[in-house]
Amino acid sequence: MTATEAPEEDQELSFLEHLVELRSRLLKACAAVLLVLVALLPFSRHLYETLASPMMAQLPEGSSMIAIDVASPFLTPFKLTLLLSVMVAIPVIMYQLWAFVAPALFKKEKRLARPLLLSSVFLFYAGCAFAYFVVFPLVFGFLTRIAPEGVAVMTDISKYLDFVMALFFAFGITFEVPIATIILVATGITTPDKLASWRAYVIVGAFALGMILTPPDVISQTLLALPMWLLFELGIVLSRVLIQDKEEAEETV
Repeated sequence: MTATEAPEEDQELSFLEHLVELRSRLLKACAAVLLVLVALLPFSRHLYETLASPMMAQLPEGSSMIAIDVASPFLTPFKLTLLLSVMVAIPVIMYQLWAFVAPALFKKEKRLARPLLLSSVFLFYAGCAFAYFVVFPLVFGFLTRIAPEGVAVMTDISKYLDFVMALFFAFGITFEVPIATIILVATGITTPDKLASWRAYVIVGAFALGMILTPPDVISQTLLALPMWLLFELGIVLSRVLIQDKEEAEETV
């Protein structure tokens, strides 16, 4: 064996070890989702009733949801339960991702990554909660009130699920704006002052993104754009604090 062959074999072995570890982490994440799914399946009908309650509260008296497809009464609650299982298992999924990536990070990067990881999970859940408790009642109330005279408002349960899950993920991802802002500043890609100078573009972009990610009504678009802008401002404030702490730490060294 020559001297040049040994490193190549070591690199190949290391690459295979990383693949094995990645597979192990993915299997653990899938197992967590499966366990939550098994635990939630007996309550799938109740979960869908809870999800549908903001819409049902706004429907005219005597109206109800409908199921167009034959298998919808079974598949729609199951689909909801599966999606909820993934959302509930997000902390485990993120931990497995962190455990796989952490060995390659420096100490300073780990100190920054841990709180960002926890904050990202919390902010995603906060975005979903904001959508359910604030956005849904307003949006569904608006949509049912603007129905033309003589039109009975009834929605298919499968279409409703697709609609609300899109809003959940839209608001969950939107609430990650402070994390993205801090990462951009921490990695040196930009500075808080430069981000602040882009404020006008961010506001316009937030409303444009709200038009793309939400239904075609002003209320849901505004309710997505305003938090996005406010969270951007929060990200700027937090990134200034981060830089200030970093400069103070460098001065004490």
